Amino acid sequence: MLIKIGNFDFTEVWDGVLYKKLSAYPQISDWEARTLIEFIDYENANGRNCTIECENVELLTIINEKIADRSYKNAPRPYKITECTACRHKGCLTDYVCHTTSVENAVSILNCGSILSAVRARNLPAEVLMKEKRNAAKDPADYFDYVMFSWGNCQAGDRLVMERKLGRFPDQQDLSEGFQPGVRFYFRYDELIKHPDAVFDGVLPLKIRDEVLLADWVDKIVIPMRLRNSIIPHIPEKLENKVIFIENDCKDIWEWSEKVYNIIK
Repeated sequence: MLIKIGNFDFTEVWDGVLYKKLSAYPQISDWEARTLIEFIDYENANGRNCTIECENVELLTIINEKIADRSYKNAPRPYKITECTACRHKGCLTDYVCHTTSVENAVSILNCGSILSAVRARNLPAEVLMKEKRNAAKDPADYFDYVMFSWGNCQAGDRLVMERKLGRFPDQQDLSEGFQPGVRFYFRYDELIKHPDAVFDGVLPLKIRDEVLLADWVDKIVIPMRLRNSIIPHIPEKLENKVIFIENDCKDIWEWSEKVYNIIK
């Protein structure tokens, strides 16, 4: 796996490359050093070696020194992370993490009581899922063994729901006038990290192997008001107090993400 350090628009893994955005390039924060260590540890555990590239030679030296210093793995979580500022909060707020999905998947989740990894939910081997066209980023097979989470105010989950629905990358029209939000399952970060199968890969806030039992871990379930009648028959009685119905009166995906997070927090 190649790691490229720079002043990118955001951090992402794409086709075998981690593009690591530094929020104050050419400086690296303790948290960013921690996530690089976590990424390398995760990749090594799955049989992939990492190589780091950075045009700034002095910064590359500092990065290598921090990676070698394992104490950075204990760096505290900041309240706000500004590696990506593509939202109205201008950064990721870290009290909550979120799993966003379509109404069809949400019904399945509520019926079974757990959020399942792609391998468990679709009952297909990871090697098969890896080869599907929808795996545009060419994620490796092990990625499909986990339930994925984004930070609580991020719009990436809803963007992916729209992409899967449309069968293509959504355009500006899709994300504004044509935007239809999915269902969000919210978890408190400081609680979910206690899950026995929690894994930190240095890219996502965290991910959970195989499944997450809602009754034990979910904090809030946000359902767009337009989906109320479709979903309400499937909500178990023990989760009713977790559900919030929210009217989408927002002009675009970014305003929706801000509104939802401000309500749940």
